[in-house]
Amino acid sequence: MGFEWVMEFLSAAGKLFLHPLFYFSFFLCIVMGYRRVKRERKDFKIRIEDGYFELRNVFSIGVIIGLCLSVVTIVLGMAIPFAALIVMGILSIVIGMTLQYRLLTPAHIIGVTIFTLFFIHEFELSIPFIELDKSLYPALAVLMGLLIVGEGILIRRNAVKGTSPKLIQSNRGMTVGVHESQRLWMIPFFLFVPGGEMVAPFEWWPVFDLGKEVAITPILVPFLIGFTQQVQGQLPKDSITISGTRIMALGFGVLAIGIGSIWLPILSIAAAAIALFGREWVAYANKMSEQQLPFYFTKRDHGVLILGVIPYSPADKMALQAGEVITKVNGVVVHTEKQLYEALQRNRAHCKLEVLDVFDQIRFVQRALYEGEHHELGILFVQDKPEEQQVV
Repeated sequence: MGFEWVMEFLSAAGKLFLHPLFYFSFFLCIVMGYRRVKRERKDFKIRIEDGYFELRNVFSIGVIIGLCLSVVTIVLGMAIPFAALIVMGILSIVIGMTLQYRLLTPAHIIGVTIFTLFFIHEFELSIPFIELDKSLYPALAVLMGLLIVGEGILIRRNAVKGTSPKLIQSNRGMTVGVHESQRLWMIPFFLFVPGGEMVAPFEWWPVFDLGKEVAITPILVPFLIGFTQQVQGQLPKDSITISGTRIMALGFGVLAIGIGSIWLPILSIAAAAIALFGREWVAYANKMSEQQLPFYFTKRDHGVLILGVIPYSPADKMALQAGEVITKVNGVVVHTEKQLYEALQRNRAHCKLEVLDVFDQIRFVQRALYEGEHHELGILFVQDKPEEQQVV
């Protein structure tokens, strides 16, 4: 029995590489990276991260989340109808092709799947490969809650890293800076689908009633989660962390309702509705709260505000961060980018900066500069016009 289980799970893991979503995620990440680099070069004449940054982050901590989720689904004996996997896969591909990454969420994918299967079942529609049992909806609702919690963790831990600065026009026609976070993650995890040769090993398993001697098959599913958020009124880390926290709270609420649907199946429909409405509310609340705040990345009267820092540049090695203000360069007070550049030319072999950090505390950083180093210091600022933007 144990050997058969090991072989079944190994076989299921190998089939991940046959799943179209596995390769589709790479395509979407490459497109995402290409579009970002193109925009950054238009705004700053240079790209901040290379075009494979999003591809390198596609797994991130998603593998760990998937491992934890696999343990939960295996212990609970959560069986998902194969029809649901088909619908979720089709939805992921269709939404992905629109490049609306923010809609690639568990709330949208699984929520719409639940409503779709419920509609097919209620109207007794005959569709190839679609065989339904309403008793399986609670498993989808619980899975949706767990994945929404995982989405919130991913946003808090990964979406705050490597945000991309960009230039936009304010309502008053001024050029201001904002930061955009756009990610695509894959969470691979094991699920069971009805059918096959494996039989439940315990009397209490599975939790979701499929029968005493139910036959099941394990499958390793790649679930895609997308995220897009533009931050303009505060530091990217603060705004995106709030978003992740709100999504985690939504996930726990949906999970609680999903668990309740085990005894009252109609609650699975309520869980789907709340997940869809709640996820849209989080996006709307984030957008409204940002619009009510004044632009953070604008020109300052005292000093020069850092919009972005190029990775591996001297500025990055001096631990300069977006949102900090440079007040002095080599002992010279600076108010504009031109003054900063002129002060930097006074000593091309050494750079000493007085910086006002995000907590309004003054700190001093210095570093030797070497000929041919990456784009002088590697700092991005907000210019009056995008075409005048330069890297210092």
